[in-house]
Amino acid sequence: MTPQRPPRGLSDAVRMWISDYAPARRHGSWRGAVRAWLARADLRAGRLTAFQLHHPERVRRVVFVCLGNICRSAYAQRVAADIGMQCASIGLSTTTGAASPDAARHAATRAGVNLNAHRATDIRDFSIQPGDLLLAMEPRHARTLQRYLAGRPDIQIALLGLWCQPPTPHLHDPYTLSDAYFDLCFARIRQAVLRLHHCLPRSAP
Repeated sequence: MTPQRPPRGLSDAVRMWISDYAPARRHGSWRGAVRAWLARADLRAGRLTAFQLHHPERVRRVVFVCLGNICRSAYAQRVAADIGMQCASIGLSTTTGAASPDAARHAATRAGVNLNAHRATDIRDFSIQPGDLLLAMEPRHARTLQRYLAGRPDIQIALLGLWCQPPTPHLHDPYTLSDAYFDLCFARIRQAVLRLHHCLPRSAP
């Protein structure tokens, strides 16, 4: 995929950062690179503390959350299920019953995961249970969940990418992007799920 040109109006420092770190490879697009940079700045400044896991002993199930529940959260659920975690996945704005796109299914196959049977579930069609840990792919998704689930002290919300090494609070959506970025995004998600698994004593049977 040819890298997108950074938009006019960005500072020279941000433009240099985008150029130096090859956004098409690392974050899928210039938009992904900027959002990743802003999310890391928020993490360093302590503005994402609310979306860290504070009580792993309370987790009964992990629920992976993205926008459409056809790429990132779908893949995360399959990886988690394959290692015995109690898990589910949902989308914040999707059509329940939608299948994963070909690009996501092919990327999952390259990683040894089968997404052919996956069907999306919209959050409005999903029952959130006490003890759920909702794992968002982006800070904006986590904030949406925080508003949607206000008054639910029996659940927790965290950013899945905080279990990447190094922590990657923004896992940019690979939908419509290159196969190379799909592979990189899915590799980050797999790493995060596997590291998360070791933090959750109740997640395995």
